[in-house]
Amino acid sequence: MIDLKGKSALVTGGSRGIGKEVMLKLASAGADVCFVDLISESTDSIIDEVQALGVKCSFMQLNVADFDQCQQVAKDALDQFGKIDILVNNAGITRDGLLMRMSKENWEDVIHINLGGVFNMCKAFVKPMVKAKYGRIINLSSIVGFTGNAGQVNYSSAKAGLIGFTKSLAKEVAVRNVTCNAIAPGFIKSDMTDKLTEEQKALMLANVPMKRMGTIEDVANGILFFASPMADYITGTTLHINGGMY
Repeated sequence: MIDLKGKSALVTGGSRGIGKEVMLKLASAGADVCFVDLISESTDSIIDEVQALGVKCSFMQLNVADFDQCQQVAKDALDQFGKIDILVNNAGITRDGLLMRMSKENWEDVIHINLGGVFNMCKAFVKPMVKAKYGRIINLSSIVGFTGNAGQVNYSSAKAGLIGFTKSLAKEVAVRNVTCNAIAPGFIKSDMTDKLTEEQKALMLANVPMKRMGTIEDVANGILFFASPMADYITGTTLHINGGMY
């Protein structure tokens, strides 16, 4: 069993999907959890679900692309929890389309949230982690940040940028016992993939050696590992969770 009792975590994009699963996984290991999201619906029920695991939980509404908002949320989270030991940068959006048809707004929205949002959150929390001589930063990248994907030049660029960001920040803060790692999920069963046709799913699965989609729990398990003492000597690394696709 991984024991995170006494630790506090903040998860961005935590109100659904991978973010919610990560929050529940960390809470199950004993960590207090704060989650932030632009979406505020159903957060009371999520808080109740997490607190039923015997830990503290709170929600703050936040647009991670807003630098000043991130600074304020960091201050509020530190006031509430005393410290944030684990930062999971999960929030992200897609605005898919071929480059020839992609608007400037769709490019900028994805870059500002998926990459700029990670800068904003790390900027807000790195200093207190360095001061405490402890921190675990985990960034959600994607397989398309390594392979590319037609119709996703914006998303692929942001997720590839996160890898360079992760490696560089890891080197800056390692001496202070702060690690920074990335997770790169592949074809994961989600609300997004549920909307695909059976033909589309079959085409994607043809490229997965394990011949099945991953689950949000598969991703959350990887994040739990990076947040745990088992990963204390791992930093600047990307964990690929893709059934052998890459």
